[in-house]
Parts: sequence; C-alpha cells; structure tokens
Amino acid sequence: MTADVQKPPAAPPEPTATRAVLEHAKSYWAEVRSGEVGALPAVAGIIALCVFFGLSRPVFLSVGNLANLFGQGAAVACIAMGLVFVLILGEIDLSAGFASGVCASVMAVILTDWGMPWPLAIGAAIATGVVIGLLLGTLVVKLGIPSFVVTLAAFLAFQGIVLMILDEGSNISINNETVKTIAGGNLERWQGWALLVLTVAAYAAIQLQRWRRRVARSLVHEPLAVVVARVTALAALLTATVFLLNLERSANPQIISLTGVPVVVALLGALFAVWTFVLHRTRFGRHLYAVGGNAEAAVRAGVNVDRVRIAAFVICSGMAAVGGVVAASRAASVDPNTGGSNVLLLSVGAAVIGGASLFGGKGTVRAALLGGAVVAIINNGMGLMGLSAGVRFGVTGAVLLLAAGVDAMSRGRGKLFGRH
Repeated sequence: MTADVQKPPAAPPEPTATRAVLEHAKSYWAEVRSGEVGALPAVAGIIALCVFFGLSRPVFLSVGNLANLFGQGAAVACIAMGLVFVLILGEIDLSAGFASGVCASVMAVILTDWGMPWPLAIGAAIATGVVIGLLLGTLVVKLGIPSFVVTLAAFLAFQGIVLMILDEGSNISINNETVKTIAGGNLERWQGWALLVLTVAAYAAIQLQRWRRRVARSLVHEPLAVVVARVTALAALLTATVFLLNLERSANPQIISLTGVPVVVALLGALFAVWTFVLHRTRFGRHLYAVGGNAEAAVRAGVNVDRVRIAAFVICSGMAAVGGVVAASRAASVDPNTGGSNVLLLSVGAAVIGGASLFGGKGTVRAALLGGAVVAIINNGMGLMGLSAGVRFGVTGAVLLLAAGVDAMSRGRGKLFGRH
C-alpha cells in the first residue's frame, strides 16, 4: 500500500482586471488618506471653478474665452515652472517677477531700439535670466545668505534696473510679428491635430514602457487597464480641446478669422515635456529631490549639493525670462510694470496651489500648469462677473492659503502614517 502523495498547493489565481483595478483604487485612496493628495485638490478646484463660472456666466465656456484663458495664464505658468525647482529645495525666489521684467526689457531694447533679429533678442533675454539665476544662487549657496533676503533685495533692485533699461519709464512697442505670434498666434488646424497625435502617442509609449519595465522586474505596478484608461482620458480631453479651438471664434470672420490651437499652448507643452523629463528621468532631478528632502543625507550620498542648488536658481530665473518673453509678446510692448504688480504672487501661488510644497522635497512641473490654470480661471471668471480687482486678489489669496493648509495637513498625516 503506497502512501498518498500530497500535491503542492495551487498557486493563487491571477487577479482579474476588475479586481486589479479595484485593488489599485483602494491603494490610491489609502495614499490620499495618508496625506499624499498630489494634484487632486488642483484638479478638483479646476472642475469646481469651471462649473461655477460656467453657470454664473455662460460666456466663460465659450471657445473664444477658452483660447483667452491659455493666453492669460501662460506667462504665470512659465514662471511657476521655474519656481517649482526652487521650492523643491525648500527655498524661495521673490525676484522672479521683476526678473522676467528685466529680461523682457532686454529683449525689447535689442529687438526694437537696436533693430537686431528676434532670435538674438530672445536669446539675450534668456541669457540674462541665466546670469541672474547664477548670481542669486551663488549668493545663497556660497555666502550662506537666506534666499528670502537675497531675492527680496533683488526684487527691489530689479525694479530700478527695469526703469534704467526703459529710460526711466518709457514704453517700448514690439512690432516683430514672430515675437507677437508666441502669445498671439494660432496653429493651423492640421498642425493642432498633428500635435495631438504626437502628444498622445508619446504619452502612451512612455506609460506602456514604464509598465512593461516594472512588470519585467517584478515590481509593484498599476493594472494595464488603469494605464489604458489614463491614456484614453488624455486623448479624449485633448481631442475635445483641439476640436473646440479649431472652431471659428472671431466675431467677424469676414474681416479676420480666428481658428486653431494657440501657439503658446504648444510652447507650454514643450516646456512641460522638457522639465518633466529633467525632474523624473535625469540624475539632476533625482539629486534635486534628494537635496530638498534631506540635504545632509544627500551630501553623505555623494551629491554635489551646492551645484544642484545653484542650478535650481538658474532654471528658475531662466524660466522667468521665458515668462517675460511671453508676457511681452501678449502685450506687444514692455513697460515698467512688466513682471511687476501681482505676477510674482500669482506665480508662487500657481506652484503651491498645483501641489508644490513650501517645505521642500515635493513638487512637479504639472503642479505649475494646474496651479496656473486655477489662477487664470479665477481671474478670468471673476473678471467676467464684473468683480473688482480687490475681490479677485482676496479670493486668490484665500485659495493660496487653502492650498498651503492642505500641504501642511498632508505633511502632518504623512508623519502620522510613517512618511517623511
């Protein structure tokens, strides 16, 4: 009589697609409850604001106003993208607004007064921003002066420099059509669709490559259905946007036709792709987050902390220069108020509202774009409602305070749940 041979236990069955998606949703909700809210508040805010203003003023949801929103928020979004790099370090740059004004003034003088070609003028503006960032970063890092003090001093000094460049307050008009096209031009209809296809294809390729790599290495990964849903949602959103922007939005099409995706949208998309790659796919990006999270640990790990911190200020001021160029393009002129007024406050607010942390160690370029959208929607919607500038400032400040409060509470819950 032979002994019964015990069969090895059967391997647990692979979870079905539905079950995998549900488990992923539970895991995401657990992260949210622990304080890792990411861009969720900004996205929820955009939806809520669009619904509110759309019901209050139906013209808010018109195609013409949609295109106008991109132009209104572009300069602030560019500056906010650069500020994210400094905020990740737990630093601040209070001079970014007037730095953009200095760079725009340099461009205007070279372009209009000196009659030089537009590539040279824009290149000089961006080079000026880089030099400003190098100077600020060196003062903060090498001399140990707090960034608040250095950039506050620069904030005051740059106002004087703008006045000197503009001959004590003159206005310089920009007549170069190429420069004016940056914020005022539109792509051809077919170019908008081509940009859509390239964007969705690139995004799908990146997402699928990341998913396959994690599966091959037996790492924790999202269900394929979630990846496909994310790509599909982006494709649907961009398709609707391009379709709407390709409609005629001119009040008098016989005189002038306004159709197509604004050129500034393509510029913002390109900047978003470049800086997202830098933050998440390069050694510099990893080092930046490491320094922002724990500078002492980064030093022990062999990171050149000084170089990383200076580079962050260079990127910040360089993007401020881009924002200045966009602002000058939209206004078709440069004056002493370029980069002043509430530009800095809105830019910092955009980065924080989108999810960047004032405490350092957290932030994405996506945060700048989402926060910039929130700020632009508030200003645009309240303007359509006829509310005063004072009310708009008050509401924007309240939203910024709310975003900072959410960030502080999320950090507190993160510590409670063991995240640092």
